Amino acid sequence: MSGSISQRLGLRAAAAESSVSPRARARLVDMTFERLVFSVNAIPFVGLPFVVWLHVTGRDARSLLVWTLAYCLAAGWMQLERRHYRRERAQSDDAAMAERWLPVVRRIALVHGLCLSMATVLTAGQVTFDFALLLHISLAAILAANATHQTPILGAFQRFFFACWGVVTVNVPWSFPHHWQVVLPLTLLYAVAIYRHALIANQFFRQQVQLEDDGIRLAESYRLAKEAAEDALRAKNLFLTTASHDLRQPVHAMGFLIEAIAQRNRDPALNPPLEDLRRSVRSVHLMFNSLLDLSKIEQGMAMPRSAPVALAPIMEEVAALFREEAHSRHLDLRVRVPKQAAAVLADASLLRQSLVNLVHNALRYTQRGGVLLSARRREADWLLEVWDTGIGVANEDKSRIYSPYYRNEYAWRIDSAGHGLGLAVVARCATMMGAAYGLDSVERRGSRFWLRFPAADPGQAHVHAMAAESQARPTSALPPLSGCCLIVEDDPVVVRAWGSLMQAWHVDAHCAASATEAIALLHAGLRPQVILCDQRLRSGESGFEVLKELLERCPGASGAMVSGEFDSPALLQAEREGYVVLRKPVEPAQLHALLYQWLRPEETLHRAS
Repeated sequence: MSGSISQRLGLRAAAAESSVSPRARARLVDMTFERLVFSVNAIPFVGLPFVVWLHVTGRDARSLLVWTLAYCLAAGWMQLERRHYRRERAQSDDAAMAERWLPVVRRIALVHGLCLSMATVLTAGQVTFDFALLLHISLAAILAANATHQTPILGAFQRFFFACWGVVTVNVPWSFPHHWQVVLPLTLLYAVAIYRHALIANQFFRQQVQLEDDGIRLAESYRLAKEAAEDALRAKNLFLTTASHDLRQPVHAMGFLIEAIAQRNRDPALNPPLEDLRRSVRSVHLMFNSLLDLSKIEQGMAMPRSAPVALAPIMEEVAALFREEAHSRHLDLRVRVPKQAAAVLADASLLRQSLVNLVHNALRYTQRGGVLLSARRREADWLLEVWDTGIGVANEDKSRIYSPYYRNEYAWRIDSAGHGLGLAVVARCATMMGAAYGLDSVERRGSRFWLRFPAADPGQAHVHAMAAESQARPTSALPPLSGCCLIVEDDPVVVRAWGSLMQAWHVDAHCAASATEAIALLHAGLRPQVILCDQRLRSGESGFEVLKELLERCPGASGAMVSGEFDSPALLQAEREGYVVLRKPVEPAQLHALLYQWLRPEETLHRAS
């Protein structure tokens, strides 16, 4: 019967031990083996006082002395085994280590338990009641200590427990011939209590290593997720970088086509919408540049450039960008700019991106009322605020509102478009600029999102690029042009846009898709005064090399590179060598100023063919 119980306990222990990972099993073996080493090393210090006691009282101490010396030898052997164990532990994997040493640990525990119980067998009936009682109490204390620390491998403790305390219990009538009726029930009760304690300790150890396993898995999952996110970020940044040319092409063509239409327009009523179109194209251009700037900053290729930025122009420009949208939705969009000149220390592109996202977010979730963009002085700072009368933010959502991809359920019902990245971009931009940000909101009544920047000297402030462009001279008032221009461009849409704009400016434009076509035009008698060349040509040629070859064939012509690439080594070399490089989308006013310089009337008459 006892054999079947022991077998069931062994099977249950084996099942518990096999339910954990190889790393956890190896850790359990580590703890159990170290406890066995300590336990064996401690026994000579326990046995020696009892040997001295017997010797002092005149009793035969030889058998207990041999027992103590045997444990001294066992302690030395355990030290050698520990070195061997640690050497293998450093060289073997967890699974192999557990498989190799688990049977060894169990055998050591069994032998240790049997040898420990021999102290009671060797002294049974030969010592006083006090001596036997103290010896049993000492063995009980050793058993309790092992029940606490040796139970990581329950099977090892079970062997130690039944071998040691089983012999001790059976030997009680010989050890206490006059009191065994009292001692034996106490011994059995102690066995039950200690074994239950061992089971609890074993459960604790298994939970501990399970928590370690979970922690390792979570750390590995976090590492893999972090690497995946970094790979996705690198892929996104690589896409934006490599696709910048193709993405800029349609914006570049749109700007030229809008300008060509404006030059031909004779209806004053169309001037406002055409100006809105110009502003929209500029906005797309600048937003795209902002995305590229963010990508470069995230890759560590660039840092935010803090400089004094004038507030009024950038606020007016952001409001102008959304004014038509607000009007179409019957919302009031207002701007309250400071009465005095105001400037903040910030990165102009990131500041504009933040304000654009905040105003856009406010308009999306406001169904009635309006949106206010304002700036107020707060001690040594300027507080930029976007107020709305929209749905507001619940208290439980305020801590997550700036998190990527987060949108509450009510916001989804109002507007399901987008991915919840707008406010996350604001938080990212503000963090990179070192600005504080936050919100105050009352659910169903409205919100106030704010950014706080240190004030700067208005006299040193620069006007943001788009705001400066909006204040430039309208292209309809630009002086007329006349002359011949050769354009090397292989995108059909962009070619037509070039043709329309040059025709509207009365410039004789000829387009070629490759160096071969351009040289053929020169052989046919074309004598251009200006050569404009795209860098990336589908023929595989370098636009810069094509430009230099064409300029060698036309010594009196001026030339420039026109490209949507920003990090091209060829374009950087062209700038170092003093060539003009125009970045797509090219502003028509900027292009007109350059052509006006190169196509002077007197030179035009002299060179006309």
